[in-house]
Amino acid sequence: MAFVKLKDWELRTRPDLKVGAVVGRAMQAFSQIRNARVVAFPPPAVVELGQAGGFDFQLQDRGGLGHEALMAARNQLLGMAAQDPRLTKVRPNGLEDVPQYRIDVDWEKAGALGIPINAIHNTISAAFGSAYVNDFIQGGRVKRVYVQADAPYRMLPSDLERLYVRNQAGTMTPFEAFASGRWSYGSPSLQRFNAFPSINIWGEAPPGRSSGEAMQAMEELVAKLPKGIGHDWTGVSYQERMATSQAPLLYAFSMIVIFLCLAALYESWTVPISIMLALPLGVIGGVLATSQRGLPNDVYFQIGRASCRERVYHPV
Repeated sequence: MAFVKLKDWELRTRPDLKVGAVVGRAMQAFSQIRNARVVAFPPPAVVELGQAGGFDFQLQDRGGLGHEALMAARNQLLGMAAQDPRLTKVRPNGLEDVPQYRIDVDWEKAGALGIPINAIHNTISAAFGSAYVNDFIQGGRVKRVYVQADAPYRMLPSDLERLYVRNQAGTMTPFEAFASGRWSYGSPSLQRFNAFPSINIWGEAPPGRSSGEAMQAMEELVAKLPKGIGHDWTGVSYQERMATSQAPLLYAFSMIVIFLCLAALYESWTVPISIMLALPLGVIGGVLATSQRGLPNDVYFQIGRASCRERVYHPV
């Protein structure tokens, strides 16, 4: 991941120098790369709540289906998202599965040979990684000693056959006497979110669409995946979902507060009721005017609708 710092706004007055235009040209250049998937995206709207703009989505294995089923669900979701006009730049945030060499230890045979489990682990770790053994003094300075197999003897999986493990009797047992190896395919890192195996997915809404529409589209696509596959939101998307769920409660609370203020102002319980009857007319007018012009239901629309209610509540 690389972060590119643009010049100040004062130096980018032309439309082709805005963030969206720069990202568009970068995507055109990156799309010609055949050996990798490279995506350019703007930073998040709120700092420290994610690393990219758009939505931050977590695809979860809630049914214990396994990594292969989760990857198949991810690929299915990405395929459906690529065909949905409400979504764009939907991509996984993480590394793809890579070839891995798996060592299968026959623990019953190892126990019969008197080989402790920690001896097997320590031998592999020291040979292919390194292990600290002791210190020595040279020139009045204390230096640490690490052991490791020489480079030519730790480059290939077949080098495991050269290893010997000391058993409880003090004799050396060849590694191939109780273990075998095979190639497999898996993730280089295991990701979890809220204790469930998870895959992080980023995406954006296309021009003319809101982030709420894009998030709704992702939820509809997840509903088509196999049972046991769930989802969750994080970062800015989680905050947006929390704010959206609290909007009806806040509207109801604001109506109660305004009603009490009008009751105290007019010293009557009936006059505020007649004034608040004009609320539906103001809301319907604002919604119709916004929808006819094709404007989104964003935060500016919410603030404008609240201002409209205040004007309705306080007649001259």
